[in-house]
Amino acid sequence: MPTLYYAPGACSLAPHIVLEWIGAPYEAVRVRHGSEELLAVNPAGAVPTLREDDGWLLTQCAAILDYLAEKHPEARLSGGDTPRARAEAHRWSAFLTSDVHAAFWPVFMPFRYTTDEGEAARRAVVEAGHKLVAKQFDLLNRHLDGREHVLDGGRSVIDAYAFPMSRWARKMLPGGLGPYPHVQALHDRLEVDPAVQAVLAREAGK
Repeated sequence: MPTLYYAPGACSLAPHIVLEWIGAPYEAVRVRHGSEELLAVNPAGAVPTLREDDGWLLTQCAAILDYLAEKHPEARLSGGDTPRARAEAHRWSAFLTSDVHAAFWPVFMPFRYTTDEGEAARRAVVEAGHKLVAKQFDLLNRHLDGREHVLDGGRSVIDAYAFPMSRWARKMLPGGLGPYPHVQALHDRLEVDPAVQAVLAREAGK
């Protein structure tokens, strides 16, 4: 059965949720970023990493989510089968990867974005990151107005992908998700999903 290597709090939460939604057997292995255990599987030392039972490895969250949706069409998590539906799924996957996730990096690791080691400089980088994240969440919030899911085809891997990032925003933005009620609503619907609850408990070590 497939094995997912994950780290609590990371975007690997998304494929972890999707595997639970699918309901097929899988193994979830908790690792630390850059650990020897993870480097032995993925030389980049990053999560998520998916290993199939024949040894085939797949990295990068968006690719793993797309693969799982294609592998398990019975789960109906792709968002639709038409060319436009697939394009919309790829559009929002790219948005979450390249715009939203990337906007968090100055918040997570401000030392990467300044050569000034002073506290004021790093605080300025974090504040700039907050503005980048806010811009992207405003776009997502407007898109979700009147919707229960990101894609027209219903619950999908894209909802799962948005979930960890909405958790980051709730924790790390000065106003949390308060300015983004439609994102908050999606987050809340997902948070009470039984499969999501099971994954959150597992990742919390409960």
